[in-house]
Amino acid sequence: MFEQARTFQTTLGGRPLSMETGKLAQLANGSVLVRWGDTVVLCTATASATPREGIDFFPLSVDYEEKLYAAGRIPGSFLRREGKPPEEAILAGRVIDRSIRPLFPKDMRNDVSVVCTVMSLDPDCPPQTAALLGASAALSISDIPWGGPIAGVQIGLVDGEPVIAPDSAQEKQSRLALTVASSAERIVMIEAGADIVSDEEMYGAILAGHEANQPLVQLIADMRAEIGKEKFTYTAVHASDEMQREVMDYAIDAVRDALDTDDKNIRDARLQPIYEDVFAHFAQQYPDSEKELDECLYKTQKYVVRRWLLDDQKRVDGRGMDEIRPLDAQIDLLPRVHGSGLFTRGQTQVLTSVTLGSAGDAQTLDDLGEAKEKRYMHQYNFPSYSVGETKPSRGPNRREIGHGALAERALLPVIPTVDEFPYTMRLVSEVLSSNGSTSQASVCASTLALMAAGVPIKAPVAGISCGLITEGDRWMTMVDIQGLEDFFGDMDFKVAGTKEGITAIQMDLKIEGLTPAMVKEALYKTHLARNHIIDDVLLRAIPAPRKTLSRWAPKMQSVQIPVDKIREVIGSGGKVIRQICELCGVTMDVEEDGHVFISGTDADGVARAVGIVDTIVHDPKPGTVYRGRVTRLMPFGAFVEIAPGKEGLVHISKLDKKRVNKVEDVVKVGDEVTVKVLEIDDKGRLNLMRQVD
Repeated sequence: MFEQARTFQTTLGGRPLSMETGKLAQLANGSVLVRWGDTVVLCTATASATPREGIDFFPLSVDYEEKLYAAGRIPGSFLRREGKPPEEAILAGRVIDRSIRPLFPKDMRNDVSVVCTVMSLDPDCPPQTAALLGASAALSISDIPWGGPIAGVQIGLVDGEPVIAPDSAQEKQSRLALTVASSAERIVMIEAGADIVSDEEMYGAILAGHEANQPLVQLIADMRAEIGKEKFTYTAVHASDEMQREVMDYAIDAVRDALDTDDKNIRDARLQPIYEDVFAHFAQQYPDSEKELDECLYKTQKYVVRRWLLDDQKRVDGRGMDEIRPLDAQIDLLPRVHGSGLFTRGQTQVLTSVTLGSAGDAQTLDDLGEAKEKRYMHQYNFPSYSVGETKPSRGPNRREIGHGALAERALLPVIPTVDEFPYTMRLVSEVLSSNGSTSQASVCASTLALMAAGVPIKAPVAGISCGLITEGDRWMTMVDIQGLEDFFGDMDFKVAGTKEGITAIQMDLKIEGLTPAMVKEALYKTHLARNHIIDDVLLRAIPAPRKTLSRWAPKMQSVQIPVDKIREVIGSGGKVIRQICELCGVTMDVEEDGHVFISGTDADGVARAVGIVDTIVHDPKPGTVYRGRVTRLMPFGAFVEIAPGKEGLVHISKLDKKRVNKVEDVVKVGDEVTVKVLEIDDKGRLNLMRQVD
């Protein structure tokens, strides 16, 4: 039944890797089952037979689907089935998309769908790597026009040395989580999160990944040679060469004049009448051809911008190639939030707010990863008004989720540990105006907001992007690309980090790949730019994290208790912890490892709750003062509870400085009193004295 089934084998990271074809999903244009260790991912590529009408872009969709059965787990949702893809799945899909998209024909309009389904999970063999390899293989052996193959691997950095395809134990020791995708000659995609890694270490790891990709690229090329289908012929959708020449000859001078400004609003206003004029001028010659004329004007603008850059080293706003647009940083714009920062770079502007919460506010995760929750969250919003449009908001799209995750990854290495700062942190970056690299502006705004909120970050983090223009063997880079340079350029190389090293990279390409020299120059230029932003802008707005939190932020302390004392702190059915929360006006979270997080709006209440927990866990010592509650009255004294389950006797002679005839004359049941431990007798009973002002 499966006469066409074939298996191609190799190893990756010392673990067996195989690609099986001809057995599953045979109605797709191409399908590959990737097995790496015990990880199994089914990758399919499908294309429509005809182009989609009325569009001016290549319609590619990439879905990375995590099935929780792959890890032997049942979904936690009410319906007990997978719902919306978790954030990690969306990010994995974006990595695959950015790796394969540059190699499709730009003028193809047939829908292409790539689906990678994780069916079995081996923690030592990350399914993201298997999915990227499988997507490349499925496209390569299919009849879909595509310029691959490519391959992609993950690289770690352990003891200063790059590790290809690290296993789960190595990942925990690694200072780097890098993914590099390559063709046979060039690097096509870079995605990285790093614990302040130097430019030299990052560059070495990228080259190591590129080299490790080559045997995998060859394996997929061999698959294509043996079983690959002939690529189908598609109908190219673009304006004719004659129309392009005529429009360019007619409008190029006006386009040059329109583009020559540093203000996006002015540029757009200048271009509008040019479009109207071109449509009117060619209406009789090319009736019903507004889309084609629009394309011609787009290509005319692209030609002007690229010629300025390549021939004249001229940027549309008059800057030098390594010059950053005017910068500004402000804090405390929002009085009631726990911290806020506004970062402006040219016409790009991002406002980030910080909200501090208790341990119970941590985000619960329901994906294939090992982590079950996270206490630091970064979200990014890109409303339509930021680019002068009127599109209604429908919730975060994949781009917004990806940019939020990039900023989160960039700042994570400087976030204090839970022992240093026992808060859950939610950052929200609102893009107020967009004209290039808002994701990196959000990194800068978030650094400001964290410092203003009093979060003791280890070092300020800044982000900047580097662009690229190529023509044959000629190429040049430019720092801080604005929207037009991103739109008409070949690369958006985003790098975030501290002055000491890199914390995150995301590279988007429109060409077939980068040479090592291009990568090295981008790392060098972005490092210089980061240093300038940190020293001359961020630290001038706020030189160090504040020592105190906002008056509106919850007050929190954490204590570590022995695991065998957790039951005493919680009490039967949660009775003790509820009593502490009610008495002190706080909320409490007790972790399995013995961490107790106590938060409230009143610092005194939090401190009191900490004291009560300490009293429950540790035996009181003579001389220690407590705030307690009178529970019983006897003729010889009053019993005072200093913590749930722990009470002592205040003898009638110790109730006041003067003589007391009746206990009831001084205290009654329910009174709160301050007492000091006098002694603990041989039976463990507490003898107390009431403190009187």
